[in-house]
Amino acid sequence: MLTLDTIKKNTEEVIARLAIKHFDGREKIERIIELDKTRRASQNELDARLAELKKLAAEIGKLMKEGKRDEAEAVKTRVADMKASNVAIEEAMVTAEKEITDILLTIPNLPCDAVPQGRTAEDNIIEKEGGVIPQLGEDALPHWELAKKYDLIDFELGVKITGAGFPVYKGKGARLQRALISFFLDRAREAGYLEIQPPYVVNEASGYGTGQLPDKEGQMYCCTADNLYLIPTAEVPVTNLYRDVIFNENELPIKNAAYSACFRREAGSYGKDVRGLNRLHQFDKVEIVQIQHPDHSAAALEEMKDHVQSLVEALELPWHILRLCGGDMSFTSAITFDFEVYSAAQKRWLEVSSVSNFESYQANRLKCRYRGADKKTHLCHTLNGSALALPRIMAALLENNQTPEGIRIPRALVPYTGFDIID
Repeated sequence: MLTLDTIKKNTEEVIARLAIKHFDGREKIERIIELDKTRRASQNELDARLAELKKLAAEIGKLMKEGKRDEAEAVKTRVADMKASNVAIEEAMVTAEKEITDILLTIPNLPCDAVPQGRTAEDNIIEKEGGVIPQLGEDALPHWELAKKYDLIDFELGVKITGAGFPVYKGKGARLQRALISFFLDRAREAGYLEIQPPYVVNEASGYGTGQLPDKEGQMYCCTADNLYLIPTAEVPVTNLYRDVIFNENELPIKNAAYSACFRREAGSYGKDVRGLNRLHQFDKVEIVQIQHPDHSAAALEEMKDHVQSLVEALELPWHILRLCGGDMSFTSAITFDFEVYSAAQKRWLEVSSVSNFESYQANRLKCRYRGADKKTHLCHTLNGSALALPRIMAALLENNQTPEGIRIPRALVPYTGFDIID
């Protein structure tokens, strides 16, 4: 979340930058400033009264030594009255602090200067592209028909045992899933990421730490009996490993990679955009996370983009990178780049990765800090990226590599699948 210091020192700039995300923050920002004045006034009054109480305590002792018992009792009465009134001042201060925090949790991160203006996905900017779009015949099949033809994925069985958006992978379809996971994890390890196997459910504090709560509460599956949430991405448990942690400056960066199943309630219901693997309630993903020194987070973001690019290139998929406009960015991100691959049978681009720098926004929620050369603690920067999300990668691989003989497996995956064609 935003820091009070940032809001107070740069009030109009904060409001203007929030507007790039199409968030009208003036009322909330002004309320925070008002509450902070109340909090500080209460704190100053309380400090003064506590100092007075200290003096009165010394006076009571002095009066008792001098045998002035009645005078001492009068001072004691005054002390008792002051302590009683201090409770109300403390309550006012705590109430103001809580309201400040509650409001801060509802304010998104500030977009950085490089974020373009815009409201929807149509306003995103293509930064870079590569690969060759395959030219398939008019009889090319979309992946959901290929999955049925080769008995790779059963969507109907998923509906039977759970519901829509929970596919069942079978045979070579399951093996291809496992191959992709292993390939992505191996590439992450080679790039210096430490593999983590995190829990798939997190507590409320973890959800607040990375910003899924309260913003996306309705999009998360909740285990109500225990007040736990199924993770929408491994970013949540992995980043929360460092909640309330203070690093030495020389320990940064921290680089982690994790495979997990991911669970999201927001999947749509109708149309080609949500058909097959295009949008699911449960899917597999390998996530990369970095905890960075603020001076190096911009360079780390470029490094992560290069890593994701190397993956889609190794899979021989046509790709492009989008710089997201303010209106299409997530609540917590300062800047985001989306990777899309071309799905030739559907004749559309599919998002397979988001790479984001959150700067200090998540770290402030997490209290993730480092101790600098000045011996003071400072907020870290956090970054993450999908490297990669499997469903749409699978969709593009099946569609783009279909031949009359079967579905060709990209050369980089053959050592992992153990086969070079699905027939």
